[in-house]
Amino acid sequence: MSQNNNVSIAVDVVTGAKTLRQFLALPHRIYASDPAWIAPLNFIKREQLSGANHFFEHARWRAWVAYKNDVPVGRITAQIDEMHLQQHDDAVGYFGMLEADDDPTVFSALFAAAEDWLRSEGIEQVRGPFNMHVNEEVGLLVDGFVTPPYVLMGHAREWYGAAVEAQGYVGVKDLLAYQVHPDFKAPRVMERLASRVSQRVKTRSVRRKKLLEDARIMLDIFNDAWQNNWGFVPLAEADWFETVSTLTKLMPDDYIQIAEYDGEPVAFIVALPNLNEAAHDLKGRLLPFGWAKLFWRLKVRHPKTARVPLMGVKQSFQHSRLGPTLAFMIIDGVRKALHARGVEAVEMGWILEDNDGMRSIIETIGGVAYKRYRVYQKEL
Repeated sequence: MSQNNNVSIAVDVVTGAKTLRQFLALPHRIYASDPAWIAPLNFIKREQLSGANHFFEHARWRAWVAYKNDVPVGRITAQIDEMHLQQHDDAVGYFGMLEADDDPTVFSALFAAAEDWLRSEGIEQVRGPFNMHVNEEVGLLVDGFVTPPYVLMGHAREWYGAAVEAQGYVGVKDLLAYQVHPDFKAPRVMERLASRVSQRVKTRSVRRKKLLEDARIMLDIFNDAWQNNWGFVPLAEADWFETVSTLTKLMPDDYIQIAEYDGEPVAFIVALPNLNEAAHDLKGRLLPFGWAKLFWRLKVRHPKTARVPLMGVKQSFQHSRLGPTLAFMIIDGVRKALHARGVEAVEMGWILEDNDGMRSIIETIGGVAYKRYRVYQKEL
């Protein structure tokens, strides 16, 4: 418990329906005066923290709510992912889902609770924010507060970065979100390269009748393409299959493009309709009529914005001339699909700031980095 001017900060573990409800409701108060914030759908956040989340088959976690005079003023989670530990053998745990009032004592109390638990579990370093792991919402927004977050991207208040650093955390990796207009004119050099390999490289949409097969293809490409990236943890098969099954209900088949080289799948890209645009005024609720609005906006009107959250080219092609060509071809394939449905802006991210190759490709097609997220770390 922390104190400031005789006002105590109490921190309770989320253990039942009441504290979970307070945990989930807290952002609505924190962002009440922030016009850029869009409330995530309540049922998605509830499911993320439920036993239905396959992440918890290989991870353990806790969550806390901070109170000032019995009013919820902050929240945090801590996670230990066994897949991360197996991959890196580094005794690193995560923190995430951080939200709090502009009060140093609240941040201090929250981090003390999370760090004490992680330390008791044998963790030596804490890294975050991850909501809940490295393949979901990653990083704390530190630049780009005035524009709304896209689907599956985080938002933050301006004071969060300094408050986290005041707890002894240092930035270890910056991630960028780019905005691209899908009516871009392809660079001539890319068109020439694509033309030269057109007999050997074919791009196609995901096959709904063979969805499980294509999901496995994308999983294999992702885990190969990303394995040398900072903080990489393989996508778990059960997590990925459920994600693909859910997302393909929300989007056309051609929002997923797979490239095949001599018939072998070697690259893929996924674009998502921006669910946040469709849900911007629902305040997280689908009842009584929110579900109908959401369905109509997604399926009939179609969002004017979209996000590319996933893309990968197999490592054996990444350092060859064919690598950028494959990346361009799948980007161009999904660009055509988005443009045909009236999409006017696309977010590509997140992109590691030091991923010069991917940043160069995106900037070549007119992409502009407009948001920055930061991952922090601390020795325990």
